[in-house]
Amino acid sequence: MLILASKSPRRQQLLKKIVDQFQVIPADIDEELVRGITSERAKETSKMKAYKIAAQYPKDTVLAVDTIVVFNHEIFGKPRDNVEAKDMLTRLSGQRHLVISGYTIMENGREINRSAVTEVFFNELSPATIDAYVASGSPLDKAGAYGIQDEEYQLVKKIVGSYDNVMGLPTEVLRKYLTATGTLRTNFSQ
Repeated sequence: MLILASKSPRRQQLLKKIVDQFQVIPADIDEELVRGITSERAKETSKMKAYKIAAQYPKDTVLAVDTIVVFNHEIFGKPRDNVEAKDMLTRLSGQRHLVISGYTIMENGREINRSAVTEVFFNELSPATIDAYVASGSPLDKAGAYGIQDEEYQLVKKIVGSYDNVMGLPTEVLRKYLTATGTLRTNFSQ
């Protein structure tokens, strides 16, 4: 059985695109213990999550993911409150940043630990747009204080790379590795 070590509803939704059945068992780790920069930090956090769940379920395949936003060499995680969300969105307005998802797959004591990177270019956001978006509550549970899927706010101008990665799960690359492990459904086609 495949275990997704995440409570993110977006990751669960995305994983359903490529896997018929999986179990959700969130890995409760202290992410503040993870040090490192950019992609290494995301990879290390996903690894900690995967190892925690794999230790409890050694016969299953475990998938863990961590997504961060990097702007001017600074990591934007989930905002603590509306003030921080507004600050992040103001800084990202009209700018380019990276979304990096570190992912770890554990199976039979073997580990795959990689990252996927997507370039995101934001539209110029008016203060009114930022205020309305923050007031919606949507930014508070997302790295970088935004969800690319929140299209009604027209935050994103364009991306270079995976849309799904920006949502939090790089399905394109995960499909490759999960196929190798035999975890993917056999009737999947795209």
